[in-house]
Amino acid sequence: MPVAEAQRWDSRFDAERDRLTVSVFVKQPAYARICLHTASDLDNEVGGVLIGQRYLDEAAGEQFVVAESVIPARYTRQGPVYLTFTQDSLVYFHTTLEQRYPGKRIVGWYHTHPRMGIFLSHYDTWLHGSFFSEPWQVALVVEPHTSTAGFFVRQASGILDPTRYFGFYELNGAFGHSLMRWQNLYRVREEREQKSP
Repeated sequence: MPVAEAQRWDSRFDAERDRLTVSVFVKQPAYARICLHTASDLDNEVGGVLIGQRYLDEAAGEQFVVAESVIPARYTRQGPVYLTFTQDSLVYFHTTLEQRYPGKRIVGWYHTHPRMGIFLSHYDTWLHGSFFSEPWQVALVVEPHTSTAGFFVRQASGILDPTRYFGFYELNGAFGHSLMRWQNLYRVREEREQKSP
């Protein structure tokens, strides 16, 4: 896992992270695109898919995904409390994936909950299980009004808790500093930083 090139951001639930099936890494350009898209409509839900790769750290025996980019959803039905990916949305995702991101995968999806908080609704949970059913695929919920967000990741047992969200690793890139703006996640200092006076 590329933890040496990343900054860890935790949620209040991350103490339970060891029971999760996968760790999440997000490249800074993908994070920036997520922030731009999720702020584009503050009254209705918006969303899309996370594009990247799934990896296995053989030494640690742990899986992780790297979100490298996003494909914002088109052809959706949306409102203040719902977002539906239509058949045309799904075709668009897969066509764009093949044309613009050869060799990449859909590692998860994201959507907003304007003024509602960070959780997966019953419909969100059904959608995740039906269309993002691989154990390593994740869901991201962003609340754009409060600048809060969290990733939903399956536990080793396969269960996806719709009330517990987790943080992620921000993969530092050309920007040279963190782009992180979500207020409910806190920076985890590396051990060597904690030891310094």
